[in-house]
Amino acid sequence: MNALGPSLFDFPSTHTGEADHGLATRHRPILHLDLNEPFAPVAIGYTLYREPAKSVSSKFQIRPGRGTVIEYAIWYDWDIQHLYDLEHVWVHLDADGAVVRVEASRHGARLKMRRSDGSVPLQGARPAVFVEPGKHAHWPCPKAMREQAGALVDAMCGPFAGEEGIHLSNLFSNAGLISASRYEIRLARLFLKRAAFKPVWRFAELPVAAEPALVPWRRLKSWVPQRFASLAASLPKTVPHLAAVFLDCGDTLIDESTEVKQPGTDVVVSGRLIPGADAMLQELARSGHRLALVADGPRATFENLLGQHGLWSHFEAHVISGDVGELKPSPKMFAAAFEALGLSDSDRARTVMVGNNLERDILGANRFGLISVFLAWSLRRTHKPKHRHERPRLTIRQIAQLPGLLEKIELALPAAAVEPDEGAA
Repeated sequence: MNALGPSLFDFPSTHTGEADHGLATRHRPILHLDLNEPFAPVAIGYTLYREPAKSVSSKFQIRPGRGTVIEYAIWYDWDIQHLYDLEHVWVHLDADGAVVRVEASRHGARLKMRRSDGSVPLQGARPAVFVEPGKHAHWPCPKAMREQAGALVDAMCGPFAGEEGIHLSNLFSNAGLISASRYEIRLARLFLKRAAFKPVWRFAELPVAAEPALVPWRRLKSWVPQRFASLAASLPKTVPHLAAVFLDCGDTLIDESTEVKQPGTDVVVSGRLIPGADAMLQELARSGHRLALVADGPRATFENLLGQHGLWSHFEAHVISGDVGELKPSPKMFAAAFEALGLSDSDRARTVMVGNNLERDILGANRFGLISVFLAWSLRRTHKPKHRHERPRLTIRQIAQLPGLLEKIELALPAAAVEPDEGAA
């Protein structure tokens, strides 16, 4: 077992004749990768068809005619936009064993691979295809790739890197063999955003020594779910990310000017959300952030306010001064939140506190070693720090800006130690 799960060769062999394996080896694709490509193929599974059949690893029908079709399913751990990437090359042989046609996958399509002169792209008996930077779609020559898809590929490898996070619409997820949490999806997005690159559009043949393991498809199929699970499980240890987000309530989530108190008490019974608060919390929850309410007042106030808007359950912990016995900026409030979430002192530098009060939220967060974010939405309290300890690390004007800011913070966190990947072998 290596850092990313069992070796491909830990799985029991499935019966494949030596002749079939030799044929698959003889015609295995030669892959040309962009010189800046960050993700090399990890394994290739092959299947031979001598009669028409539904592909075992793709959505396509296979029609061998009088010869044989060799289907190569090429596994990459990562596409520049998501975890999980399975691409295909199909080699069609005639009755005499000569290559007569090569097809390959490109963004969900199966296309014939032909050079501009109409010839099949071969190097000896092996098809030679060019791999789209980051996306791993196949082309017969780099010139056509650059001319027809260059601008889009540049965008996907750059500003749109990590857009999907984890690919969960494939034959394994459809069979219930792989899944991912919202937390893992966010971490995959962060990993890929950090891996964004600019293709140089110069290609080199994958060296023989670096060619991935070639095994029968059934063995690869058995291995992929465990590989996927190991990759997903490694993300929290290898991708820098926020441990938690603490949020105040008054003028951070609820507009204090709309609050109605129970007569004769300090308990608030109703109030309206500030613009964008509902959508912001929904987005943070969808992204798998660990949220804690850290607020001053009686517990009943926040149960009423957040319960009224269906937001109470979005918080994993509710740390309220009425329960703790002290108000912010007391460190006891932040320590209680850390205890409730099971965080350690080492998590302070990657925990955010968002609030509207410099004297309580920002001062308390700064003294506790958190990343302080001042929400300058309301003018009910001063925006001018009395001293340096009240200066927020970051400031936003609208709560809707918070999800984007959190991603920027995560991408700016120091790189984590990455465990070595021993590959498939």
